[in-house]
Order: sequence, then structure tokens, then C-alpha cells
Amino acid sequence: MHRVKVRVVEDALDANNTIARANRDDFDRHGVAVVNLMSAPGAGKTSLLERALERPLGEGIRVGVLEGDVQGSYDATRIASLHVPVTQINTDSGFGGECHLDAPMVRSALPRLPLADLDLVLIENVGNLVCPAEFDVGESARAMVYSITEGEEKPLKYPVMFRSAQLVLINKIDLLPH
Repeated sequence: MHRVKVRVVEDALDANNTIARANRDDFDRHGVAVVNLMSAPGAGKTSLLERALERPLGEGIRVGVLEGDVQGSYDATRIASLHVPVTQINTDSGFGGECHLDAPMVRSALPRLPLADLDLVLIENVGNLVCPAEFDVGESARAMVYSITEGEEKPLKYPVMFRSAQLVLINKIDLLPH
């Protein structure tokens, strides 16, 4: 019997990476830095963004947010209350909702974000410690929020996430004794 091995994941990631390069080119053309913020659900991504955006990030730095969620717009509403341009990306049109943002999803949201008027775009990715680390969305850098309440084994269980982030912010350290 003749057997053929097909590498579907590789082909899917190749297509994603092509679109990520197009996203990156658009960001570069507008002079926009992009940070992909990832974490498990409930680690504190939105709260971190709220605290960071409550006061100016620097002299005249104009910030926009791409808010990724499976469903709803609760987090986007929280960010919009800070008078920051925010665009919601919901992934629920997939099978039960995608567990990450990918380059095509980000690309579809770019026309709704005023890139010409921004210096920095913060992408709040869907909460998950596996999938977001696999998909380049065209970001300049990756940051991760790691909540102490998730357990000390998480870097061992999800090494790709920890290796792919240039910055890991440790959150909820006040709960360490518990």
C-alpha cells in the first residue's frame, strides 16, 4: 500500500506566517510597535492594561488595543472607558470559539484601528497557555502575564508559551502564602 504523510499544521502555520508578515509590514509602515499580551484566563491581562492605560505611558505615546475574546465584549468595554481606541475580535465563529488570535483575525481588525494615529498597539490575546504561543500575529514583542495562583508547574507544562515571551510579568504574588 502506498502511504503519503501530510503535514497540515505546517501548511496552516505557513499561511498564518505569510499574513503575519503582511500585518508586520503594515505596522512598520505606520511606525507602530505591537505587543502581543498572552496569559491563562483570569491571570490579569485586562487589569494590567487598565492600570497601564490609566496614566500616560510616556510623552505623547498614542495607544490602541485589539481585544481578543471567544465571545462578548466585556474587556473591550473596560478598556474603552479609558478613552483608548479599542477593537474587539471575537473568535466564536469557529468550532466553539478559537482559543487564540491568529494573523488573519488580527488582519481583519486592522481597518477598524486608526494605525496612522497610533504609536503602540497592545493585543490582548485570548486566555490560553498553549495556542497563542504558536501563532505569530505580526507583533513586535510578546509579553505574558503569569499568575502565581496557576501553580509552579506551568513553565514545565507549557514551555512554548514561556519561551516565546520576551517578558513574563508575575501577577497576584500577594496570594503566594495561600
